[in-house]
Amino acid sequence: MSMPSAAGTAPLGRVLLDALRAHGAREIFGIPGDFALPFFRHVEQAGILPLFTLSHEPAVGFAADAAARWHGGPGVAAVTYGAGALNMVNPVAGAYAEKSPLVVISGAPGLAERDRGLLLHHQARTVDSQFRIFSEITCDQCVLDDPAEAPARLARVLRRCREESRPVYIELPRDQVDRPCAPVPVLPASPIDTEVVDACADAVLARLAEARAPAMIIGVEVRRFGLEDKVATLARRLGLPVASTFMGRGLLAEAEAPLLGIYLGPAGHPEVSQPIEEADALLMLGVLLSDTNFGVSARRIDLRRAIRAVDRTVNLGFAVYPEVPLGALLDALLARLPEATPAGRPVPPRAEPPHGLIADEAPVAPADIARAVNDLFAAHGPMPIAADMGDCLFTAMDIAPSHLVAPGYYATMGFGVPAGLGLCATDAGRPLILVGDGAFQMTGWELGNCQRLGFAPLVIVFNNASWEMLRTFQPEGGYNDLSAFRFADIAETLGGRGHRVSTRAELKSALQAAHADHGRFQLVEVMLPKGAVSDMLGRFVAAARGANS
Repeated sequence: MSMPSAAGTAPLGRVLLDALRAHGAREIFGIPGDFALPFFRHVEQAGILPLFTLSHEPAVGFAADAAARWHGGPGVAAVTYGAGALNMVNPVAGAYAEKSPLVVISGAPGLAERDRGLLLHHQARTVDSQFRIFSEITCDQCVLDDPAEAPARLARVLRRCREESRPVYIELPRDQVDRPCAPVPVLPASPIDTEVVDACADAVLARLAEARAPAMIIGVEVRRFGLEDKVATLARRLGLPVASTFMGRGLLAEAEAPLLGIYLGPAGHPEVSQPIEEADALLMLGVLLSDTNFGVSARRIDLRRAIRAVDRTVNLGFAVYPEVPLGALLDALLARLPEATPAGRPVPPRAEPPHGLIADEAPVAPADIARAVNDLFAAHGPMPIAADMGDCLFTAMDIAPSHLVAPGYYATMGFGVPAGLGLCATDAGRPLILVGDGAFQMTGWELGNCQRLGFAPLVIVFNNASWEMLRTFQPEGGYNDLSAFRFADIAETLGGRGHRVSTRAELKSALQAAHADHGRFQLVEVMLPKGAVSDMLGRFVAAARGANS
């Protein structure tokens, strides 16, 4: 039972839930454990945020990450101490790398337990080892070991999560959950030096005005901070051709903007690469300088001539403007530009995604999957996509624009299926999950939770009994071979419906049947010949080899 509350207070567990909702959280993903049970009791009894429990902590992290990417507010993952939280290290590291606002809540030993002088179960080196581990992969942390200090600590941590769009860590000792605590304030945005922002905006526009061939490339921060409409308006007013990075796939896809497509350097399409690489003033908005975004560019982009706005800092040549959030910079730029759209450089038409699958008895290739999905989207409308790492993600680059969540930079395997379940828990609609057979073996079994949770995603498994992307880098390794699971047969035992296809005609028929059945999850297992990879992955691997050599 909860302890009686003092005037104006509530149990700390309830206060934490109220604070999460006030800061934009919409759901909680979790797995209970003994140190977390008191908090889970509050989650269930209060009903402030819906709770979705999964089977293994990595899936909890991936699902919460995907939900955060979809709705832009914090995703919440609640786990127990040690054995639970340490399973979350990889998903949280990925969320940190890819700037996803994830809140990790870990139950912890009570304060009285720590003073007994005994080693505690789930303890690694010291009781505080877990806190130090998460300090490396989160932007702020706190321990709620004092209800009097808890409101200020939570307010600080949750603001950092929101403003930096990165994970934070909250540790909740189990004997503190029911102690009375005051409400958590929602702090105002951190102050911004408007003189710095104004000077930066003036310098950016001056640099673009003197350029012969300026261009713009946009990245993940544009999506994380909900700035897509402002970026589209800026592109129109400046008349600049725009490309998105690999991680920003789908940005501006439905906006009225001079969008070229996805920039992938020599692995991409020349009509996209050329304007970006030849730009003498490249405006880079929210772009992470990662190897997946630029590692295959073979130094074709001169960053000394670029204007980089990311991580609340703008670099313009050798000048640095600190503490300039991307949203503030966009507001200042738009305030200085006329509403009329100038006549910019001619922009090539956007490349149409491949479509028109030939439904014959030929074996299926990854390009056929893209065509089949595009035909499905054309007939029934787009679906949000959760993609795992590997050729399924490169195939997604040829699918018609729709919202995509994927580990494009951190590149962790196992993301796809639980990320799709994370989308199911939001208002995203029915998702399409793209996953390879290697990643499916890691987390695909989470589909067994769909029947209990009322989820019905459509899953396409790329099955070549191989870690085929790894084979493209080192083809002689027999360790890239996998066991030949029959995933479609397993779907029925997990509460879904399976379709196993080997030809293009079977693929088309299976996708139509799977899309029509909304009553349970659908698993379309596509049997691919070994060595069959998408054209984009082939170009990416060739370019990566050249860059690394």
